[in-house]
Amino acid sequence: MQGWALTALLTLGVASGAAGQSAPVEVDGQIEQLKPGEYLWAPQIAPEGPITIIVSLRLQRAYAYRNGVVIGVSTVSTGAAGHRTPTGIFTILQKDADHVSNIYSDAPMPFMQRLTWGGIALHAGNLPGYPASHGCVRLPAAFAKLLYGVTKLGMTVVITEASAVPVAVAVPPVLAGEVDGLRADYEWRPERSAAGPVSIVISGHDHRLVVLRNGIEIGSTHIRPDSVVPLTVAYTLQSIDASGPHWFRLPLPGQAMPTAAELSAGEEATAHLSSEFGALLATVLAPGTTVLITRDTLRAAGMGQPLTVIASAASGLSK
Repeated sequence: MQGWALTALLTLGVASGAAGQSAPVEVDGQIEQLKPGEYLWAPQIAPEGPITIIVSLRLQRAYAYRNGVVIGVSTVSTGAAGHRTPTGIFTILQKDADHVSNIYSDAPMPFMQRLTWGGIALHAGNLPGYPASHGCVRLPAAFAKLLYGVTKLGMTVVITEASAVPVAVAVPPVLAGEVDGLRADYEWRPERSAAGPVSIVISGHDHRLVVLRNGIEIGSTHIRPDSVVPLTVAYTLQSIDASGPHWFRLPLPGQAMPTAAELSAGEEATAHLSSEFGALLATVLAPGTTVLITRDTLRAAGMGQPLTVIASAASGLSK
């Protein structure tokens, strides 16, 4: 069962969007057997903590994690041929329980959670058992309502081709190398964006770390990598407790997910930053913070200018 911390002793309710709640059943094997419109939901397994949603286009499934634990799995219907659902890392930009499309003949999209301003969203809709939408991720109506009730603006949604799931790590290696006395040439202007989801983008090409809040650059600093960054890697901060932060490596489109004991060279690579900047960075870390490590350049970004680090569809009208 894909390595989740769920066992055959755990029971979930299986429900259909049309039929309502049925008697609890054993989890083991049920995910693979879900029929279109069915889902599993057990929020009591992890009552508190940040939520991350992962949608697998290959499996036509959505997985909801709270504090790194699966609390729900649902069948979905994603974009049909010619309207393929984009893959990447997104944040929830808008929520509307009674949304009506302004593009598709006032089509109702209940419990809509917007991922791009170009018309991609999670919402309740018809699930025929195959990709059939105009790009959105359709969910069973009952599951869409339940999910809507536990999510917040700014939380992370990953849409991927893969069937892989997050892997727990103590801390992204690139943030683990704080060094006293390392060159501390940095900018730190948190007042430029006082609130909102935080994204940290690290360029192995530029030897630079950029901090964004609500998509606005609030800080940047020099880093010293130990080796070449061979691939793009993403992490999300699930929780912070007495033992420290708890991070999860997120699956990205086209990447195979390693197990916790099989980290790739890209994940083992360490970069060092000054302890002075590390202390400032710690003041903005919160559950839901995303770290994106890339080998590409960030030089096109200017201080204080919006920088797109969350994947999005082509710009266009809302939906």
